[in-house]
Amino acid sequence: MDSVSPDPRAELDRAAELIAGADALLYCAGAGIGVDSGLPDFRGTEGFWRAYPPYQRLGLAFEELADPVHFVDDPELAWGFYGQRLAQYRATVPHAGFDALLHWATAERPARVFTSNVDGQFQCAGFADDYVVECHGSIHHLQCLSGGCPEIWPVDDIEVRVDESSKRAVPPLPSCPHCGGLARPNILMFGDGDWRSARTDAVARRHVQWLRGLRADGARLVVLEIGAGTAVPTVRRHAELAAAGSGELIRINTREPAVRHGRGVSIAAPAGQALPALAGLVR
Repeated sequence: MDSVSPDPRAELDRAAELIAGADALLYCAGAGIGVDSGLPDFRGTEGFWRAYPPYQRLGLAFEELADPVHFVDDPELAWGFYGQRLAQYRATVPHAGFDALLHWATAERPARVFTSNVDGQFQCAGFADDYVVECHGSIHHLQCLSGGCPEIWPVDDIEVRVDESSKRAVPPLPSCPHCGGLARPNILMFGDGDWRSARTDAVARRHVQWLRGLRADGARLVVLEIGAGTAVPTVRRHAELAAAGSGELIRINTREPAVRHGRGVSIAAPAGQALPALAGLVR
């Protein structure tokens, strides 16, 4: 079972030393990084219903709503859910921890991001699109619901009106600029065989090349894994693999902070608390 470090300050000091001495940084972020910006925690059905009470009345869990089948069977329900999330993400200001992450990225100490989050918070904080691998896609991009239009396009100024009482979207719904059919978010949903991954794949290929180049050069990579749990372990696995060998891992996680294999630093604190604290220690 994960345990809290007996000396949190020592862990922070060690993490600060690693960041200051790094040749490159990799930020691997899960949903936990956004909680301190005010974004909801969907962990468990109760957490989801606290964030979106109307869905409790409907008896719908997050996994049921985040399902592409609704865009075919009940598009107003589907776009009601994703439309309110789009509005919420647009209105959310990244917390001060994102400023620290951006500040540590310099020409001499480049940094890249690997995240399962679809909210675009890293780009909002100032990270370039090309440096952010969004492994589950992005709510800020759309794709055609039909299989005939392969393009992915930015949502830009599209607004989705949502009836607050029913949480259903009010037509007109977002449409494909090529065929005029219904559009959907370019997000990997549960049981999704139609997600178009070309945008993510292109950034991911450059990301892999960057990591390989660091290894070839013998660069000292430090990986900060932030708010990534084991329920959906994609981000945690990427962080551990990237840190294997010559890398170092800093794990910031309130619930599962322990580093089980190899060298690493464990910080059992929220991202919004731990990252600004580290910012005051990195020299």
